[in-house]
Amino acid sequence: MSIDADARQYWDAAADHFDDEPDHGLRDPDVRSAWATRLRSWLPATPSDVLDLGCGTGSLARLAAADGHRVTAVDRSERMVALARAKLSGTDARVVVGDASHPPVGGGGFDVVLVRHVLWALPDPGAVLRRWADLLRPGGRLVLVEGRWGTPPAGISAGILAELAAPLGGSTQVEQLGHDTALWGQEVCDERYVAVVRPAPRASRRHTEVVDVHLLLLRGEDVLLARRDGTGYADGLLHAPSGHLEDGEDVRAGMIREAREEIGLELAAGELDVAMVMQHRAPDGRARIGWFFVAHHTTGDPEPVNREPDKCSELGWYPLDALPDDMVAYCRAAIDGYRAGHRFLLHLHESGDTIAYAPDGPARAVPLPTAAVPVSGV
Repeated sequence: MSIDADARQYWDAAADHFDDEPDHGLRDPDVRSAWATRLRSWLPATPSDVLDLGCGTGSLARLAAADGHRVTAVDRSERMVALARAKLSGTDARVVVGDASHPPVGGGGFDVVLVRHVLWALPDPGAVLRRWADLLRPGGRLVLVEGRWGTPPAGISAGILAELAAPLGGSTQVEQLGHDTALWGQEVCDERYVAVVRPAPRASRRHTEVVDVHLLLLRGEDVLLARRDGTGYADGLLHAPSGHLEDGEDVRAGMIREAREEIGLELAAGELDVAMVMQHRAPDGRARIGWFFVAHHTTGDPEPVNREPDKCSELGWYPLDALPDDMVAYCRAAIDGYRAGHRFLLHLHESGDTIAYAPDGPARAVPLPTAAVPVSGV
């Protein structure tokens, strides 16, 4: 059975009990009133075209329809759609079976795309956001209710969502919701929020790529690797200490900051050498520019420590000539390329590739040649 078929089967089976959660069924008048009030603040004040993706049993769609909005609701589960149609009977809402990441609707026809607790579970959420933005009329908005919950944590943090939405231009406003117990019918101690994203007009969006920095900390013939955990991307795999460049930050300053934040080392600019620049892309993802720096750890230097245990389960030293297989593929390619003397590399996954290094998988690393320095007088 395919992954899609498994997911449909799971949600079909969950449909009959889906509304038992207070914030799903909105059966309690106080919970329903709390969501109705919040929804009015996120949606336009005048009747508008609202697309509810991953609508479940249609609780939020019904609130929007009750306020006069013209609602189209989509869910991949036929059982969920049947329950949503029953819940929305007597309204003009349309409920259809479809994939939230590729909804069966035309582009540019909606004032609002409303999505609750769906984006985090979709492959390549950045690409999904771009597709959803293309469904909007000029001046439209995405209303995304998301969060991070459970143990181990699931979901997507507000900071990560804001990064994913940044290439859309426009504005992103985040409103924290976890403190409002009326919305959940109980106290919650995890992150719950809504992000209201107003993308810039498509014609004014420019090509952008995230810039990230990676530290190859060498101790003799060993390299320091961190095992990702609780991040929602490549969890369980080994990777070099790394992070995104912050606005206005140069790559060397970003690397120094990330080394301090992740492994507790205070590196000086003179201790960093550029190992490689790589354009890399995750499966079904967008390309990024990665700068890899080398620093050397010698006897007497402070030991690296795990300063982010919520994102990293362990640190370890691994031999450069016998790297483990359970690594993020592009990081493994970068280290192998650096050892081979390459300084510029492409590593662009194709759809269906694994994030993890696959010894027998397709070779995605493409070294880029450097130009010879012209000799004066020749």
